[in-house]
Amino acid sequence: MVIRPADHGIFASSAGGGGAGSAEGGFFGGGVVSGTLKDMVDKFAFSDDSRTTLGTALSAATKGLSAMANSGTAGYFAGGNTGSAVSTVDKYVFSTAPRTTLGTGLSAATQQLAAMADSGTAGYTGGGYAASEVSTVDKFDFSDDSRTTLGTGLSSARYQLGAMANSGTAGYFAGGHTSTPVNTIDKFDFSDDSSSILGTGLSYNTQWNAGMANSGTAGYFGGGVYGVTKLDTVDKYDFSDDSRSTLSTGLSAATQMLGAMANSGTAGYFGGGTTGSPVDTVDKFAFSDDGRTTLGTGLSVAREFLAGMANSGSL
Repeated sequence: MVIRPADHGIFASSAGGGGAGSAEGGFFGGGVVSGTLKDMVDKFAFSDDSRTTLGTALSAATKGLSAMANSGTAGYFAGGNTGSAVSTVDKYVFSTAPRTTLGTGLSAATQQLAAMADSGTAGYTGGGYAASEVSTVDKFDFSDDSRTTLGTGLSSARYQLGAMANSGTAGYFAGGHTSTPVNTIDKFDFSDDSSSILGTGLSYNTQWNAGMANSGTAGYFGGGVYGVTKLDTVDKYDFSDDSRSTLSTGLSAATQMLGAMANSGTAGYFGGGTTGSPVDTVDKFAFSDDGRTTLGTGLSVAREFLAGMANSGSL
């Protein structure tokens, strides 16, 4: 199918806390339900998985956006569709949480893209759909939020892909749609931004998957759609050699158009998406044994086409 342009959160709230705050947590932003675009940003506190909704929403209700984070400092929601594709990049400072919108956005208005980050150094947005599929990779220097566009982009122009990163070492863009869905994983070495293609790709040709990572140990790509079949598959990549295994326990339901984020060193989370209709489900995977639980409190609103990023503190 091609689409174009039990841990419990005890003190959940669907109304907004004032800001992102300094405490570590993960964020799910934007999305769409029954054609209605959403601007809310939900925060899950890693201390107890409780949910609040930020008082400051995205600068516009947006679907098909991407997200990345400079952990301990700020998170970014980039691109997407607010009625048409946009180049907007919204920045949330984790300590005080006012939202600002970068003066320099993406190099082109782009939706259905992916993002990942080398925390402390730079964030990367890749692929997506502008006037057509693109292979562009934009790089944002976290020291001043300046943008450059890599001379070498993705190995093929594609959209509806996922991304994750081993901070300090390399980032990965996986799957997506060209003329058909692909299982390709492009790896970008953070030392020089050179790219290579992993010998082992995703276990399925997959679009609309999501990625998150336990930095220094392993990265995960979960969900998506293979042809017309939604997937509950979670593929795990060992960062020591990029070998792939597939978790015996996948998502709690076959889901596409979901978001993901991680508390590096502890657990990763896949949230929202559609199983046939939008859901508010948040599945949590403990990195110690890859065991899955489903949070008692999910998203504030069931939605698809959303994005996730996290403040894991120092990586």
